[in-house]
Order: sequence, then C-alpha cells, then structure tokens
Amino acid sequence: MTIAPEIDASKDEHGENFPVASRLIAPHLRRHVLNFYRFARAADDIADHPSLSEDAKFARLDALEATLLGKSDSATAALPLRRSLAEMGLAATHPLDLLTAFRADVTKQRYADWDELMHYCRYSAMPVGRFVLDLHGESESIWAYSDPLCSALQVINHVQDCAKDYRELDRVYLPLDILTAHGTDVAALADAHASPALLASLRAVVARTAELMPEASKLPLAVRDVRLGLETGAIVGLAHRLIGILMVHDPLSERVHLAKTAAAAEVARGAIGTLASRLFKPSWVPHSGAGS
Repeated sequence: MTIAPEIDASKDEHGENFPVASRLIAPHLRRHVLNFYRFARAADDIADHPSLSEDAKFARLDALEATLLGKSDSATAALPLRRSLAEMGLAATHPLDLLTAFRADVTKQRYADWDELMHYCRYSAMPVGRFVLDLHGESESIWAYSDPLCSALQVINHVQDCAKDYRELDRVYLPLDILTAHGTDVAALADAHASPALLASLRAVVARTAELMPEASKLPLAVRDVRLGLETGAIVGLAHRLIGILMVHDPLSERVHLAKTAAAAEVARGAIGTLASRLFKPSWVPHSGAGS
C-alpha cells in the first residue's frame, strides 16, 4: 500500500499547555522525549485532520505503527522514536497504546460517563508519563502518581478546547451523563457563551479532575531523578493553576489558557517549590526507581 505524504504538524512542543522536555530534563534524555512527543503529535494530527477519510486516517496510523515496529520506513515521523526505543532498550508498548487512543478518535465522538473518559485517558494520556518514567529508569510503582497527573492534564485540555472540538470535529469528551444531570447537552457548546447549565456541567468535570490531583501531587517527590522531579513539580503547579481558572471562567467566551509569561512564572514557582520540598523531604515520602 502506498501512503500519501504525511501532513504538516499543527504545532510543536512550544505550543503546548504544559512543558514538553523542558530544560529541566537531563540533556541526554530530552531528544528521546521530543521524539516521543513528535510521534504523538503526528498521530494526533492524523486523527484530527479535517479532510482525510476514516480509511485514510487508519492507513496513516497503521503506517506509524509499522514504522515504529521496524516493518516499514514509510512514516518518517516514527523513525526517530524507533531509534530512541532501540538506543534506550525500551519496548514500544507506550507509543502503541497512544495509537489505540488516536484510532478511537477517528470514529468515537462521545463519552458516556467519567469511567469511559478515564478509559480513554488510559491510552491517550497515561502512556506519556509512563514512557518518561521508563526513560528515566523509574519504578513502575510510581505510575500510580503519574497516571492521575497525565489524566488530569488530558481532561484540562478537553475542557479548555471543548467548544473548538465540538465545532470543528463534532467530538465531545465531556461525559454525557454530567451534561444530562445539569439539564443540558452537547449542542450548548455551539453557543458564544456557556449557559448556566453548561457552566455547571463544566465545573463538575473540573471538580472531578481536581480529585485526581492529591495522588498526582505525590509524583515530584516520588521520582528518584531530581531534574524529573522539578519538571513534574512544575507541571503539577500548572495543573492546579489551570483547574482554578476553569472553575471560574467560561471556556466558550473567556481565555482559559495561561499566557507565556504567566506559564513561565508558574513553572518556576512549581520547580522551586519542588526543589525545596525535596531538600527537606521527610523519610516517609516514597522514593522509587532503579536501585531503590
């Protein structure tokens, strides 16, 4: 099968809400994290492409998988990650899990409830944190903290972009039962301003997201790698800040993304706070990883 040329990336790591392989990450690992990110971005852009048919999307996603596994070289976006996996001795499990989520995005437009959304996050979000932890040689035991953090970040993005996803893709990640419970439905996402019912629904979703943060907030002190601890501390801080914004602002009509200067300040605050906490970490705090 001949695969058409890959589409241009919609954005790079600098356009994301949260740090992607920032300078806090050890330099010799940053390129591997970026290779993973660019693989994920390529798959996401395929799944969200406005003019590709479902068959064409699946063909391109299949090409990414085949290239990742060394069965083909047709998808150039997968080649750097394939080299990273080989160099670091890592399995392809996590990027393959991501492809499961992006294949779902091709055809799945609605999520019935929170559990269904968390199942999606198991494949769309959790593999990101798990890959970064594996790359750093951390223990699988701290997936218990990484998984809720990555899921929270995913849902934050869903709420921020809820109107855009509905209007451009007819895709709604907001759990339908929460919308119904507050007396509204997906059609309300087309309005210029959120109705009181939709605002109540959005805030209920954000409140459920906030419930993930107590476990997620343990991650920066649980990782052995100091630089990774600072990176995850910065991300935890950003997540808390954005949850606060989404609890009081309307994503249909108001800005709910941090400006670059505000995001940078939050990153610095989170990293410095984590460093201080690590320096004075009590002995009971979990400290997992290779050699622990």
